[in-house]
Amino acid sequence: MSTQPEMILEQRTADVVTLRFHDPERRNAMTRAMGEAFAERIAALAGDTSIRAVVLTGSGSAFSAGGDLGMLDEQAAQGQAGPGVARFPIRDAMRGFYKLFLSVRDLPCPSIAAINGHAIGAGLCVALGCDIRLVANEAKLGLNFTKLGLHPGMAATWTLPRLVGPAVAAELLYTSRLFSGEEAARIGLANRALPADEVLAAGEEIAREIAACAPLAVRGVKRALARTGDASIEDQLTFEASEQAICFESRDALEGIQAARERRSPNFKGN
Repeated sequence: MSTQPEMILEQRTADVVTLRFHDPERRNAMTRAMGEAFAERIAALAGDTSIRAVVLTGSGSAFSAGGDLGMLDEQAAQGQAGPGVARFPIRDAMRGFYKLFLSVRDLPCPSIAAINGHAIGAGLCVALGCDIRLVANEAKLGLNFTKLGLHPGMAATWTLPRLVGPAVAAELLYTSRLFSGEEAARIGLANRALPADEVLAAGEEIAREIAACAPLAVRGVKRALARTGDASIEDQLTFEASEQAICFESRDALEGIQAARERRSPNFKGN
């Protein structure tokens, strides 16, 4: 059981799960306790093969305001008290903190960030770790690390360039400037920008569309996309052929082909 389960709310409808950061009074600021609760939920979902998609959003008006300032104060005090000596313990603590929230990347099924409001710093980094992002037009987003006197963390320098390109990523990371949900969609950080009250519903609709597809094939696509950065086209062709061979062993492949012949929607069982 999570140490503070109320920090992460979970709702399941059929084979789609919605997780919600739930500390609205503090705009869902990211604490270690919240991270531990989140990682526990993700681990449980990752082991449930009946789940076909996960949507992540925030309670209240924000997705997440980012790392808890109290936690950052503690790390700064530790660093000031022991320059050099404290560097490695702080490094290890921060890496562990990152991994709690980036556990969302461990989901074998697709994840969708429904960015209902402001997503700042580490809060935006979690959304960058998801497969798909929808964002409120009115939301303010930013990777404000350098304005806090900090180097970016939580994989910001890895995920952001892959989404928006190195030049735009450099501008956003160097300047720490805030930008709108509309700009996020324009630069490719988000798939779509929508009115705030439509974001969660749109994310759950995409999740249902994913859930209607063959789970074995969808999970294979996720594995394929995750490896493309380091793969040659020949290597990727072999991977795709191997994944197709696995799918051809499934009853879902027979169902999908038969449904296409009969011009009806398939009924996939995940095997």
